[in-house]
Parts: sequence; C-alpha cells; structure tokens
Amino acid sequence: MSQVEAGTYTEAMLLVAQIFEVIAAGVILLGLLWSAALSAAAYRRSRKGAVAYRTMRQSFGGAILLGLEILVAGDLIRTVAVEPTLDNVITLALIVLIRTFLSFSLEIEIDGVVPWRRAMVSGATVMKNAAQSGREAGNPVDSSSAGDLSHQNS
Repeated sequence: MSQVEAGTYTEAMLLVAQIFEVIAAGVILLGLLWSAALSAAAYRRSRKGAVAYRTMRQSFGGAILLGLEILVAGDLIRTVAVEPTLDNVITLALIVLIRTFLSFSLEIEIDGVVPWRRAMVSGATVMKNAAQSGREAGNPVDSSSAGDLSHQNS
C-alpha cells in the first residue's frame, strides 16, 4: 500500500471510529429521553414512584450498556485498523477492561443479580423489558412470567 493510500485508509478508519462514538453518544442521549418517557408513562399508569424509578433505571441502564458496547467497537476499530502498536493494544485492553467492569456493575444494578445467575441479556433486551414493565405497570403481573423484570429490585 502506498503512503497516500495508507493515509487515506487511516483517515477513513478514524472517521469510522468517530462515527461509532457519535452513534454511542446518540444511543445514550436517546435512551435517556426514551427512559424518561417510559418512566412518566409508568407513573401515570401506576401512580407509584417506585415503579417509575425502576422503569427509568432499567431502561436507561440498558441504553448505557448498549452505548458502552458501541464505544468498545469504535475503540477496537481505532486500535486494530488505524495503529495496532503494542501501546495502543494495551490501552485498548485497559479501556475494554474498564468498560466491561462498568457493564458488569450496571447489569447487577439493573437486574439485582450477577449475570451468571440469569439468562444472557443484552442492553437492547434490558431496554425492551423495561418498556414492557412500564406498559404493564399497574396491571397485576405474574412474577414468574418470562422476561418480566418488574418483580426484581422490589
């Protein structure tokens, strides 16, 4: 690859990584707005602050998890495709380690149980379940129903 092609490739990969970062920020911002709307709807239906708070926490936690996953993808592209030096790989490993710890902590906070004690749930699934909990707020729900998180963290 010529130096001009390498420069163009590097610039393109940096742009792709930046796009991932922008998408992640957008997911988190839209997740916050969506979570606030779900929480308000849950409060209107149930008239219980605890239900609204749980809906907000679960749905926004899911948005943060999804945003973190997208940020890791952007970091991976930046490190592997742009400049795969040992220093950058070590930096990526530390970033992934920190973000994995954050994701792990958020999942425990959202679900109230360590991840290996429940089925695998992605950030998008957590957001979907929070929306379902918000819609069902105020309705009697069987706590054994699959995918229902409203009975947790009570």
